[in-house]
Amino acid sequence: MKIDNEVPHTSEEVDDRVLADVVTALYRRVNISHDYDIPYIAGYSDDAKTVYIDRHLPRTLSWRGRNFRLARFLVTHEVVEKALLDELRLHYLHAHQIALRAERDAVRGAGLAWRAYQRLMKAHEKPIDQEKLTRVPADLDLTPYEDLDDFRTLERLVRAAH
Repeated sequence: MKIDNEVPHTSEEVDDRVLADVVTALYRRVNISHDYDIPYIAGYSDDAKTVYIDRHLPRTLSWRGRNFRLARFLVTHEVVEKALLDELRLHYLHAHQIALRAERDAVRGAGLAWRAYQRLMKAHEKPIDQEKLTRVPADLDLTPYEDLDDFRTLERLVRAAH
């Protein structure tokens, strides 16, 4: 696909339609897998070609009569975060904050309340982080766990991957 074809909307202002185009463009650039156990809900491969979303996270959220696919928002977060880590060599915490804001704006731009989205994520965060890791991708980027000195989770990931 030509890059110009991904931009059906233009605006000099912050515009939900333009943001939706960005989210779609990011979504098209990666493979998405829901086949693994991923602490912190989602992650990415070392080569940035795959976004992993924990297999226990629901794929949709129903809110005010609409169904929202969650992968689009998580992909936005993970792709932005990975790019900032790899290309600008930011610390994970800084990359995560910027990615979280991009994710939040993508959620709001789609017409979903950030609080409703966060409620679902928080409800699944602890069970996912504490689950027994039985299926972990061998190419999962461990930078977030390393930068946060989360050695307990890192050890669990390494054991499960081998």
